[in-house]
Amino acid sequence: MSLPRSCHALAASLPLLALLASPTALAAPDPGDWQSVVEEARGQTVYWYAWAGEERTNDYIQWTADRVAERYDIELVHVKLSDTAEAVSRVLAEKQAGNDERGNVDMIWINGENFATMKANDLLFGPWSEQLPHYPLTDPDNTPAVRYDWTIPVDGLESPWSSSQVVFYYDTALVDSHPRSMPELLDWAHDNPGEFTYARVPNFLGNAFITQALLELADDTEILYEPMQEEDFEAVTAPLWAFLDELHPLLWRSGRAFPGNSSELRRLMGDGEISIALSFSTTEASGAIANFELPDSVRSYVHDHGMIGNMSFMAIPYNAQHKAGAMVVANYLLSPAAQAHKQDPLVWGSNTVLSLETLEPDDRARFDDIDLGIATLPPDELGEVLGQPHPSWVDALAEAWQARYVGR
Repeated sequence: MSLPRSCHALAASLPLLALLASPTALAAPDPGDWQSVVEEARGQTVYWYAWAGEERTNDYIQWTADRVAERYDIELVHVKLSDTAEAVSRVLAEKQAGNDERGNVDMIWINGENFATMKANDLLFGPWSEQLPHYPLTDPDNTPAVRYDWTIPVDGLESPWSSSQVVFYYDTALVDSHPRSMPELLDWAHDNPGEFTYARVPNFLGNAFITQALLELADDTEILYEPMQEEDFEAVTAPLWAFLDELHPLLWRSGRAFPGNSSELRRLMGDGEISIALSFSTTEASGAIANFELPDSVRSYVHDHGMIGNMSFMAIPYNAQHKAGAMVVANYLLSPAAQAHKQDPLVWGSNTVLSLETLEPDDRARFDDIDLGIATLPPDELGEVLGQPHPSWVDALAEAWQARYVGR
């Protein structure tokens, strides 16, 4: 609100002087001076915009909120999203409205196309992530995945948080021999109609399935790691559409409906409506067995020529009001205690981004003591991790999938 013109000149100048003296108006917190970041973070309320489609994830975020409140006097508020793009759109709208200092979003759980969008539109604070005290535990010089998000250089603009890999899981009481490739899955579906399905695109798990299929079926996969050119799309993706056109009539409900997310897919498996499903968590099946969501006859498997994997990250918008608090939370999420708790299948089962070789013995023991569960493959049986293609390909695949199959 502007002051009336009749106000005394000195009085009128006081709000401006106060604004100029404000530390937040002068400069963002310096991640290189970590003690000052921690001090500034005390008493802040950090609004963390994060996907909320899985209760175990929500419970872990609340566990984190309890810890940062106790240790750092930070109130962490989970703003629950059905799609991360909602947060990106909000920050973009604030920038277009000229709101460059008092944004509503302090931190976003993000990766892939959403990170690419924010980076391209200068919507991110940073660089900051490589100066977090716990960042060296990721062994970044020997772990390229922490510095490239779906082929896009991170450049210190987001902090790694969770590592994921696609796996399939099946009920051994119903399936004698599981498929080992997409062509074998198609053959299996012909012999077992209605017993497999995948999440509806553009859910991230649905995107993962069709991207995995394309990586297995395409003649040239190198092109998928470069920005997509319109003239290449039809020829490169033709094997995928031929595969899906044949597969869909063989799916649960003949491909006329799809589960909305991993929880709904897991429920179909638990109810015995399907006998093969997939996950973006290597320990999801074990956690679900422990929680009595799946029968103890379920086991995990991977395809012979590798499975898609990636990391997800924490990003801070350029106009976040509580950057210091967000950095402190992101650093806590990288701590061995938080990472080990997250990896426990009874809690969530999301894999750590830390390099275990960098840890002190007591911290390494946190991970060694985790029971990964009866349905979880040992690390040496997970096979090759296939990198996520360029975001432009994933976006184009999702749009083409919806145009081709929605409403059928």
